[in-house]
Amino acid sequence: MSSKIIIVVGDPNSINSEIIYKAWKKIDKKIKKRIYLIANYNLIYRQYKKLKYKTKLIKIDKIEDSINSTNLKILDIPIVFKNPFKVSIKASSKYVIQSLNLAHSLANSKKVKAIINCPINKNLIKISKKIGVTEFFASKCKIKNSSEVMLIHNKKFSVVPLTTHLNIKNVSNNITSDLIIKKLTTLNKEFRKIFKIKPKIGMLGLNPHNAELSKKSEEINEIIPAISRLKKAGLNIKGPLVADTIFINNYKKYNVIVGMYHDQVIAPFKTLFHFDAINITLGLNYLRVSPDHGPAVDLIGKNKGNYISLLQCIKFINNINQ
Repeated sequence: MSSKIIIVVGDPNSINSEIIYKAWKKIDKKIKKRIYLIANYNLIYRQYKKLKYKTKLIKIDKIEDSINSTNLKILDIPIVFKNPFKVSIKASSKYVIQSLNLAHSLANSKKVKAIINCPINKNLIKISKKIGVTEFFASKCKIKNSSEVMLIHNKKFSVVPLTTHLNIKNVSNNITSDLIIKKLTTLNKEFRKIFKIKPKIGMLGLNPHNAELSKKSEEINEIIPAISRLKKAGLNIKGPLVADTIFINNYKKYNVIVGMYHDQVIAPFKTLFHFDAINITLGLNYLRVSPDHGPAVDLIGKNKGNYISLLQCIKFINNINQ
């Protein structure tokens, strides 16, 4: 497998070029030589000029070109713009989709070790009819049964939202035993593959106090039956656990806590670990990671972007052996 790493710079209207610049200064020369950005050369040049960052950029045509350089190497994607931080939604959307498509093609053909994508406004992906980058890459990998998994990972602990990027009113109808079994089968298999341990998994219920396990609850009808089947399949899993107290201390008993929806697990996780975490998609044809935060439009030009999550992504991919 190739040792090359690609970083999709992604959303033009973001702090992405800033966090790349800051993370770049923290990595060693050996890693720099293996990293390629998927971006627009002129856009990054203009953004860095506006931010008063001094770094050398190299435009390259294809990743097969042997360029032994510690400068920022850019696989050029076309984009139309005037102000480098105020690119139109239409132009940004086309640019982002082209960037993600190229990243998928390179990773799927094993020309790179993994994909790192910087934060992307989900509105830019709407044209693909997908609700997020996780779902976009799952679709490109022809995953039709929603078995891909969003793992938010810190060295000490991880969380998984069973449903991803769904409005809260739609969560309950999407929680089924079938979905739970698919997701957790992927989680167990891929976690063991990447981290070399069988994960201890804690699964939360959906309702306050698990609806006291009433007969009509999702806990009784969907979650508990799925947990029973997963135990029989050999998974080390316990639940349904009560969501309102698990993150006080008991989460430390587990490698992964699985919640029923996005904020049920990600909000407390970020309270505990802040930016020291990465987003890993499990179950694709390749490894894909991204920083665990958004584009932070409000911080553009203020030199306040936190690069730690991106730096952790780079270190994780550099150290991973699959």
